[in-house]
Amino acid sequence: MPKPEPQPANPGLGRLSVRDLDPAATTAFDLVPDAAVRADLAAELDLLALKKLRFQGNLVAVGAGDWLLTAQLGATLVQACIATGVPVTTRIDTDVRRLFRADMGDEPLAPETEFDGDDESEPLESHIDLGQVMRESLALEVPDYPRVADQEPVEASFAPPGADPIADDSVKPFASLAALRDKMKE
Repeated sequence: MPKPEPQPANPGLGRLSVRDLDPAATTAFDLVPDAAVRADLAAELDLLALKKLRFQGNLVAVGAGDWLLTAQLGATLVQACIATGVPVTTRIDTDVRRLFRADMGDEPLAPETEFDGDDESEPLESHIDLGQVMRESLALEVPDYPRVADQEPVEASFAPPGADPIADDSVKPFASLAALRDKMKE
């Protein structure tokens, strides 16, 4: 079987109509968003910059009406270090997998329904939005607490329950900040 040819890179949302997909063939895709889309994503995710972003993979029919997306997400992003504010560059390379299921239905879950642990399945709608899957996958991979490689963790101290921060010198809220300032001057 010949290797499927990727569809042209789509810097927009990459919405594919399920009706137009061939269930007997693999649909390859390759999204490489342009600078404007990357800038919008960087702002949405509170990044200093999103230098590179590529989302490429395949969609294949599975069973009676389901579609399986397997892809690779590659990105280079810049965030502010949580401790110093210095820009930190991070490279992300991760596999993405989603199963768009026709049998999931549109009914919302009842409030008492427990999570079944399946975070790869989504309801199949009239379109598969590759751009949305790319955005969600990127958002899940962005580091929560970026840190410069040689930066030591910041120590925090908290007052014990019931302590009076005004009367007790050991729990004054800015005492640890003054000590940190003095340490950084050294």
